[in-house]
Amino acid sequence: MSGDDDRKSELAREHKERQKERAAAEQSSKARRNTFIGAGVAVVVVAGGIFAATTLVSKDGGEAASAASTPSASASASASAPAPTELPSTTPPKKAGSVSCTYKRDDSVPNKYVGMPGKKPNLKLSTMTIKTNHGDIVIDVDANATPCSVNSMAFLAKKKFYDNTKCHRLATPETTGLFLLQCGDPQAKADGKNPTDGLGTAGYVFGDEAVGVVPYTRGVVFLTQPQDAAGQNSSQFAISMSDENAQIEPQYSVLGIVKSGLEIIEKVAKDGVTVNEDDITGDGGSTAPKTPIVIKSVTVK
Repeated sequence: MSGDDDRKSELAREHKERQKERAAAEQSSKARRNTFIGAGVAVVVVAGGIFAATTLVSKDGGEAASAASTPSASASASASAPAPTELPSTTPPKKAGSVSCTYKRDDSVPNKYVGMPGKKPNLKLSTMTIKTNHGDIVIDVDANATPCSVNSMAFLAKKKFYDNTKCHRLATPETTGLFLLQCGDPQAKADGKNPTDGLGTAGYVFGDEAVGVVPYTRGVVFLTQPQDAAGQNSSQFAISMSDENAQIEPQYSVLGIVKSGLEIIEKVAKDGVTVNEDDITGDGGSTAPKTPIVIKSVTVK
């Protein structure tokens, strides 16, 4: 067995042990499981905005769910609501050159290393487009509010890091109590079986930004990382599909708001997920979409 195979086997065993520990803790509180996001390691790059108060503005000008709002009765009910599309910011505009980002090399988990972003972010970036095999998902981002997150995403996009990768996790109300799509693991097989799905990164990590400024309601895109972790952002990200996700504990950096394309994920979700019975906590690649969602490319401009 090669060194790489030995390392993968070791990671799988460690992942399994963490899963058992989590499962034991979660048995005492079902609610705690419903607030669990992430796989066993850093997941996703996401920047976002500092929002006016803790609400999102919907297409018709009304307010989407706030941090204090009560989740709706069902994910399907909230899924019919229009996605918020504006990012009202209370952060004074930053001057070009006034921000310096720090990225740290980390090869402790499976990764695809293509280098690290520069320290000086482009504060004019405002849109991220994810081209998938089902159509485009367009996201409004705020480089002024989360400059280092947007900078990382833009860097990886230019390096074609996300090209031909699969979104490895589709969490549904039936399987986890949440409704979201998680992508960004460059080595994910998205087959619901691979024990290391959800562990892959870009080989570097960076600090949190805009945590807790807005609840993770429908349309919000955010970085994910291990439960109770901090500063472990990398290449993975999640797209919230329900206002019920407002229950998620504030821990993840907000990248932005989906402007269009949520219907793509909704359509795939109707086909169901592949559940990995050996993944007892429901994280990582345990609930891969039965109909694959493949990222063909990502553009940030």
